[in-house]
Amino acid sequence: MPTDLNIEWTEAIEANVRYFRNPLWLKSYFDHVHRDAGFRERWIAAAGVLDDRIVVDVGCGPGNVFATLGGRPRRLIGIDVASEALEHARQLGYDPLLADAQNMPLSSGIADLVIVNASLHHCNDMSAALKEAARLVAPGGLLVTDHDPQLSAWNFKGPGKWLWDLRLRLYHWAKIGFHASLEEQSVALASEIHHRPGDGVTRHFFESTLRPLGFDVEIFPHNHRLGANVLHGGWGKADFKYRLGQRLSSIEPDAPEAALSLMCRARRRLPGESPLDRQDVEAVI
Repeated sequence: MPTDLNIEWTEAIEANVRYFRNPLWLKSYFDHVHRDAGFRERWIAAAGVLDDRIVVDVGCGPGNVFATLGGRPRRLIGIDVASEALEHARQLGYDPLLADAQNMPLSSGIADLVIVNASLHHCNDMSAALKEAARLVAPGGLLVTDHDPQLSAWNFKGPGKWLWDLRLRLYHWAKIGFHASLEEQSVALASEIHHRPGDGVTRHFFESTLRPLGFDVEIFPHNHRLGANVLHGGWGKADFKYRLGQRLSSIEPDAPEAALSLMCRARRRLPGESPLDRQDVEAVI
């Protein structure tokens, strides 16, 4: 497997590797995460079908995105730090590359589509990872990110923060998802270094990073439930537990700022193309 020998092995990267080294955790993640119909509909609406395109999936894990979207890409490159996850992705059709998303040994402008799903918040430097992903996009190509926590939605304070801290014990007691095992819970949380109160992504983060690099940027907040309607102004309704924590933190749960995740679709302009302002972008949707 092609491997970048210059990876800086931080605690977060080590946690990601350790998580996917466990075959039971890997299988559970692949079988249940980002595999629903709403995810597929939302991504096809945002990114289009993968057929005949050169696609780079940054932080691909075991290959969940391609397994859900399907298609016949001309080439599909999967980048991750976990060799076990990459081997699983290879069996699905990925060309695996073991490398850090913050410093990828690939030429600039090679991809028609760069996918970054649920990956930025695992990177020590989210800005560096986003810029690296953008560097790979060819003129006229797309960069699509999703499932990174919106800072304003998770900025729990006071009683809401107390409830957030208590959730780990409650989830473990109820055997919910990766919280069923204390070891799995600990490793998963250690890898999600920007998924905590007071941290996460914002509209400004995406726009201020990507617009100077020649991208037109669209941001779509959502609560993980809706499909293509997210791209037309819908964001859905979060589960009660999140809404309760938000209310206890003086966050209005029905506002777009309370949507749990931000999807970003950014198109690299062709040479000589003028940037679109936000009103122009909304008119195109």
